[in-house]
Amino acid sequence: MTPPRSGNAPEAAVNHLPVADPRQVHRATLRLIRQDAGAFAAMLFLNALAAAAGLVGPWLLGRIVNTVKDGGSVAAVDRLALGILIGAVAQLLLARHARYLGHRFGECTLARIREQFVDRALALPSSVVERAGAGDLTARGTSDIATTGQTLRDTGPDVFVAAVQALFIIGAVLLLDPLLGVCGMLGLTGIWLASRWYLRRARSAYLAQGEAHSALAEVLAATASGARTIEAFGLRERRIADSEREIERCVAAHERTLYLRSVLFPAVDISYVIPVVGMLLIGGALHAHGAVSLGAVVASALYLRQLSQPLDTILQRVEELQSSGASFARVEGLAAAPVEPTSPSTLAPENDRIDVEGVWFAYTGGPDVLRGVDLSVRPGERLAVVGPSGAGKTTLSQLLAGIDTPAKGSVSVGGVPIAALPSDRLRRQVVLVTQEHHVFHGTVRDNLLIASESATDAELHAALTAVGAEWTTDLPDGLDTELGSGSHQLDGAQAQQLALARVVLADPHTILDEATALLDPASARYTERALAAVLSGRTVIAIAHRLQTAHDADRVAVMENGRVTELGSHDDLVRAGGAYAALWHSWHGDQPVASEAQPPPGEGESQPGG
Repeated sequence: MTPPRSGNAPEAAVNHLPVADPRQVHRATLRLIRQDAGAFAAMLFLNALAAAAGLVGPWLLGRIVNTVKDGGSVAAVDRLALGILIGAVAQLLLARHARYLGHRFGECTLARIREQFVDRALALPSSVVERAGAGDLTARGTSDIATTGQTLRDTGPDVFVAAVQALFIIGAVLLLDPLLGVCGMLGLTGIWLASRWYLRRARSAYLAQGEAHSALAEVLAATASGARTIEAFGLRERRIADSEREIERCVAAHERTLYLRSVLFPAVDISYVIPVVGMLLIGGALHAHGAVSLGAVVASALYLRQLSQPLDTILQRVEELQSSGASFARVEGLAAAPVEPTSPSTLAPENDRIDVEGVWFAYTGGPDVLRGVDLSVRPGERLAVVGPSGAGKTTLSQLLAGIDTPAKGSVSVGGVPIAALPSDRLRRQVVLVTQEHHVFHGTVRDNLLIASESATDAELHAALTAVGAEWTTDLPDGLDTELGSGSHQLDGAQAQQLALARVVLADPHTILDEATALLDPASARYTERALAAVLSGRTVIAIAHRLQTAHDADRVAVMENGRVTELGSHDDLVRAGGAYAALWHSWHGDQPVASEAQPPPGEGESQPGG
């Protein structure tokens, strides 16, 4: 009971999920800070105290120099030295606790980001995920959130502490002697210019790097999930070439960010020395003319030398900040994506009748896949849709399931447009079962309760029995058997039977898209018979790849080139001698016709409109 993959759409039709602009990122950051304002304020206060304690040492050292120069006593020097020690210990303790609060704030904020991401991802319409591809969404939910989390835990607190220390040190230099302070600040111009050059280019470079990672993840995921199809149709070399192209794109994106860092860091290293040297030269000249004391020159030079440590932390971490900023922009971008309608609707279908009227549909940037399709399915009718690959069968099923909306025409159930139904009401009317399926981590019971949270164990066993999944009674822990990686593994047929059992529990008006594709012929026929009994009285639309499914249906719709070209019962269509008759005879081996049962090499349901 899963949505189909984006392989049904042309590659050109894939639309990227939105990325938040800098203003949206700033608003989101402020919102997260306000949610834990107390911890953030405490972290700010303790960091300020730690920075202030760190200023004591250089100032007292300057006092020591002046005391010695003026012939002061050893006891006076010892008292000043003790003050330096007390300041260092106080700075250590305050900084340690401030860092603890910073890490705690980071972990709590990261938890909120993860929860918010999951909520937003689940609210995305299926069509949006279809167009964007699973790779982009997966990369945002894994590597991008991990990068953001590292910044919140480590980089963020380090940079914040360093920024507070830098501000206090600059303020101390200016207060100690304004003229020396201005001279020192002028010496930092090189760092400002190098940082400005880097920051103007870094965001776009890291966004491009994240996009390249998403594209590579999408190619690898599609290759892994479609390995059997790739092997069957000899597409191995093509997929390798696609993967190598995306890897080269990732390498190029990494080289671009590496180039930016290779310019920034040497420029910064050189710029560290300039203000200290300038301070000593200018301070020495001013001291020679009696404008400043020797202690002020020493303290100012020490402050500027001390300034290199927080600045070095900031500039060394600025690469991580840019990377995490781009990652957070991608994570926060889901806020701008369209969501499933959640407002209550007054529209209620009168019955389960499905009407497709004058429907045209094309994937973004591609040709028309459906061209003026008209079709009505009566409540309780079993309709089979057949046709060659690329005829538009899967696309039609996506429109019927509300995953996509037609460009022209309408698709309605009980007189209500399917697109106007809220998600919860739509899924009570229509469920799309694709050739793909998913087994969630958890127990067999957990996987079944997705479809009906209130179902009893007796109802779960009845649903499993209805689809021929008696093998569940042989599991070591029955319904409590853990499934997934590291636990009990299901084969393809068992996983699909589990998906079919969810359909039975959901009790909808149902659309079946080759629901028995992965079963062996004997199991498929058994499951089809079981479903026929369970779904009696419901409407069933089967995207038929086995013509036996069409033979058992009430009516058969034949699709060619995006149109319904034949519609009628199996017997009527065979007697008519048209396209369906050719497919039927070919399936029985009467005449060689390239049909749905045996598509020519290179074709398959992964093609657009298939």
